Amino acid sequence: MFDSFENLEEKLAHLEGRLSDPALVNDQKEFQKVAREHAHLSKLNVLYTEFKQIRRDIADTRSILHDENEDQEIKELARQDILELEEKEQNLDREIKLVLLPKDPNDERNTFLEIRAGTGGDEAALFVAELFRMYCRFAESMGWRVEIMSSNPLGIGGFKEIIGLISGDHVYSKLKYESGVHRVQRVPETETQGRIHTSAVTVAILPEADEVELNIDPNELKFDVFRSSGPGGQSVNTTDSAVRVTHLPTGLVVQCQDEKSQHKNKAKALIVLRARLLDKLQQDHHDKISQDRKSQVGTGDRSERIRTYNFPQGRMTDHRINLTLYKLDAIMSGKLEDVIYPLIAHDQAERLKAIQ
Repeated sequence: MFDSFENLEEKLAHLEGRLSDPALVNDQKEFQKVAREHAHLSKLNVLYTEFKQIRRDIADTRSILHDENEDQEIKELARQDILELEEKEQNLDREIKLVLLPKDPNDERNTFLEIRAGTGGDEAALFVAELFRMYCRFAESMGWRVEIMSSNPLGIGGFKEIIGLISGDHVYSKLKYESGVHRVQRVPETETQGRIHTSAVTVAILPEADEVELNIDPNELKFDVFRSSGPGGQSVNTTDSAVRVTHLPTGLVVQCQDEKSQHKNKAKALIVLRARLLDKLQQDHHDKISQDRKSQVGTGDRSERIRTYNFPQGRMTDHRINLTLYKLDAIMSGKLEDVIYPLIAHDQAERLKAIQ
């Protein structure tokens, strides 16, 4: 595997030359592509340089063991050094392989977060609102920005559906494992007998699509305008500002009513539609190579029950990797690191197995 690394410095020099080319600077899309490749190879070069030095150190230290002039105390120290160096060598080998794993082209994209109430009536709608707040707080801790694109609020303080666009650094890479059915177990406030109810909501994580990726024929779109509905506020139920757009070939429907302006609602609806179309294309592709999903932790199947939030026990369980945490209050307040990073680590470990 490492034979192809010997010309890394030559490749880096070539890329550095391209990055200093004024013609490339004027082409920002190509410039970003070359800059990403340069950053990738730079990281690989640093790791490989350290890996080669470790191997040289191991060889030099082993030579001490075969030196008849060295005393046993020195040789024992050498054996200990070799064990430590071999552990570093294994760790670097794994790091290099992680860098070489095929990148998900969506990892750096902004992401749509869609949460919909499932079984459970009002309790499910309330949990939609709580999950959305949870993700918003996590986004804030990551320095990301959240914009509500569409919502269908209910008078009880919950939502039948809410869609947000999360923008920032590598959003999709962190949130892509959240797609699926999230189940909540707790005693609703309206429950007089103290019985625990089980409700469910569906979370969908969709990467934002660039306009150039999807050439949508305007003739394939049907637009309807209607009056906004839901809890009060100016312009609600007074003007035809809400917009529903239907993509006729696929039957996908998106509607937005949060803005007072029909034009703004239309623009938001088209952005969401573009993301759903890109997601559909990717889902169709995944279905054709479904065996690849066996090594993943569920980045696409939204019918899969992935997680349970048990409030009486203060417990959260992720069923895909058998992760159970008794810190539900912290998780619901947006502290998702202990949930998300084990999923990322599991996915990386499974992908490493596939190439070894």
